[in-house]
Amino acid sequence: MKRQSEVEVLGEQRSIPGNHGTKTRTTNCDKSLTESRTKTSIPLPDVSHPTTRKTAEEAPLKFYEVAWVPGELEDPHNRSLASKRIITVVCCTVAFDVAFASSAPSMACAAIAHEFNVSTETSAWVTSLFLCGYIAGPLLWGPLSELVGRQPVLLGTFGAYTLFQLGAALHTNLPVLFMSRALTGFFASGPLTNSGAVLADIWDSAHRVQALSWQVTMPFLGTALGPVIGSALVESSLGYRWIFWAIMIFSGATWFLILFTMPETYSPILLAKKAKRLRETTGDMNFYAPHEKEDCSTKGILRRTIFRPVEMMLTEPILLLIVTYLSIVCGMLYSLLETFPIIWQDIRGFNSHETSMIFIGLGFGSVLGRFLQVFLARPMKRLVLEWQGNPPCEMNLYGAMFAGPFFVGGILWLGWTGAYAHIPWWVPALSTVFLGMSFNLAYISLQCYLVDVYLTHAASALAASTICRAIVGAVVPLFTRQMYIGLGTQWACTLVN
Repeated sequence: MKRQSEVEVLGEQRSIPGNHGTKTRTTNCDKSLTESRTKTSIPLPDVSHPTTRKTAEEAPLKFYEVAWVPGELEDPHNRSLASKRIITVVCCTVAFDVAFASSAPSMACAAIAHEFNVSTETSAWVTSLFLCGYIAGPLLWGPLSELVGRQPVLLGTFGAYTLFQLGAALHTNLPVLFMSRALTGFFASGPLTNSGAVLADIWDSAHRVQALSWQVTMPFLGTALGPVIGSALVESSLGYRWIFWAIMIFSGATWFLILFTMPETYSPILLAKKAKRLRETTGDMNFYAPHEKEDCSTKGILRRTIFRPVEMMLTEPILLLIVTYLSIVCGMLYSLLETFPIIWQDIRGFNSHETSMIFIGLGFGSVLGRFLQVFLARPMKRLVLEWQGNPPCEMNLYGAMFAGPFFVGGILWLGWTGAYAHIPWWVPALSTVFLGMSFNLAYISLQCYLVDVYLTHAASALAASTICRAIVGAVVPLFTRQMYIGLGTQWACTLVN
């Protein structure tokens, strides 16, 4: 009879007395993706080399699965508090940078249309093509970080995103500008998707909401402040091209910040490095990490990179429903880039810079939403203890429940007060605070939920979310202006609700 291989799960030692099984990190929400237990006697097929047959006289081949031991410093969850905070700040800076780059050029649409003698609908592609890059990018960058690690993907994609800003800054025709924007969006989706996954790598359930809430808030602040700075540059003597120069300077500084402060945080990759070190130091080639047993064929790599987000979207109803809701929210957010000029420029006669200041209300509201979500998540620390480290993922959803009424009320408030010139400008402007708060509450709540549900596959889940949001965000601004002018802002907002 052919013998089966034995598996012993180890930290730095070769055996653990009395160890009859190895529990893997699971929650009650992700059993479709992970198994709760690895038994001590299972066959280990080697996907890259044929398995050697053993005769009955031969001793069984023993493998040693490498795992973290309690308190081990290499475990990302055991990094120092100072290190975790630095990594969190870097991830937040990355998210702000990318969001700022998506919205700032929207204020240059009129100048671009005038320079190249095209319609404003054509020049609006400068924003839409950036978001179109988000559609293809996450299919590759999110799952790729689960294959090679977070650090190389962050450095590579953010570096390319920075360099392609040069094409947008030096363009002499629309095709060059549009191609540069599409490529910057393609590479920008990597840092945006993986920054949230990095925070999931280092923070436990009790503290994850605090960190992710800032990482989700930064894109709203970037989207809100982008038009403010963009309009100031457009109306200055520097001209609209300096929007892209400013983005490139900021992105270059951020890239160096990533280079010098961002370590590898993906636990399976770190365990693979630990297994390699043990093989080298002990001379025993039977140490292995689960990541090393992954299928490394072309088919296996494609399945785990490009196909995984799509497969998760088609087979995970939870993910599909949440992504649909977030896509609607994202479409509304980017539609405001076209709605605000109608309400404050066309109806009230503001100039572009004065109109851009209205976006500050969105930023202020998003910060309020962040603190409200943290307040709602206070019971999480107690539940972490009660549930032995794995509280119910649904505890993250209270923020989204509060966001719904604020979202509906804010849109109606904006539309029905913004449509009439005799109503003071600040009345519809106040609605942006509630809109920003509802947008951010929904994003933080649902992003935290996805991270807690899918854990090691969080990057793929967030990639699927980013793709769908990008599709809606890219398409909506192309018809928003025509819809709001044709129906009137009050009825257009009612239709949206």
